[in-house]
Amino acid sequence: MMVQPALATFKPGRPLVVALVEDDRLLREEVELHLCQQGFVVHVANSASGLDDLMAQTYFDIYVLDWNLPGESGLSLSRRLRQALPQAAIVMMTARVALTDRLSGYRDGGADIYMSKPVAPDELVMVLQSLGRRLQAHNTDQDWVMNLRDRTLTGPQSEQKLRLTHREKALLVALIQAKDNLLDSSVLCDLIDQGQTDDGVMTKHALEEVVARLRKKFKTVQPPHAEQAIKSVWGVGYQLCVSVTFA
Repeated sequence: MMVQPALATFKPGRPLVVALVEDDRLLREEVELHLCQQGFVVHVANSASGLDDLMAQTYFDIYVLDWNLPGESGLSLSRRLRQALPQAAIVMMTARVALTDRLSGYRDGGADIYMSKPVAPDELVMVLQSLGRRLQAHNTDQDWVMNLRDRTLTGPQSEQKLRLTHREKALLVALIQAKDNLLDSSVLCDLIDQGQTDDGVMTKHALEEVVARLRKKFKTVQPPHAEQAIKSVWGVGYQLCVSVTFA
C-alpha cells in the first residue's frame, strides 16, 4: 500500500530532496551523481513499489519519474502522486517523444514537466531548481520543523523544542506524508515497524501509548488552549493537526 504523502514545505537554505525512479541502473547512477554534485539530496528506486518503500521512511520535495518502469508505469505512479498531493512537484522523463505521449503525461499523469530522453543534466538541474522556487512560495512561519537526523521537533517559537524517540519520529513522518495527515491505525503500525527491530512488534495498543506520550510532549510546550496535535479519528486511526516540515 502506498503512503499518500503530503508535500514537505520547502525551507530556504536546505537542499531539495529528490526521489529518482529509474529502472536503467547506469542512467539512474549517472543522474543521481550529477544531482548530488549540484547540491540535491537524492534517493533512488527502480520501480513504483520501490518508491512506495522509500516514502514510508522519508519525504520528498520533487519526484523524477521514468515512464517505462517494471510493473506499474511511471504514468500510473505520477497519477497516484498527483491524486494524493495536488501540490506535488513531478518531472516525467521518457524516451517517448510523440505529442500524444507528451499530452498524456500532462493530462493523465499530472506531471509538471515532461522531459524527453536523453535529458541534458544541466537542464534537469534548472528544472528542479525552478520547481524548488515554487515550493519555497508555500513556506510558512507557523510550521513545526522536524530534524530527522537529531530526532528533534521545534515549534514556531524557539523555546518549543521536543526530543523524539524512534517510534515517535516514525509516527510523525508517516502522518506528515499521508493524505490529509490521516492514516489507519493498522497502516501506522506497519510503517512504524519498518526498520524498528529492537522494540518488538508494534500493536495497536503500543501505538496508542506512543500517541499518548507524544501528545503529552506537545502539551508541555503548547499554549493551554491549543488544538490537540494528534487527534483520534473514530473508526480510522490518527490525524496530525499541526503543520510540520523538515529541517
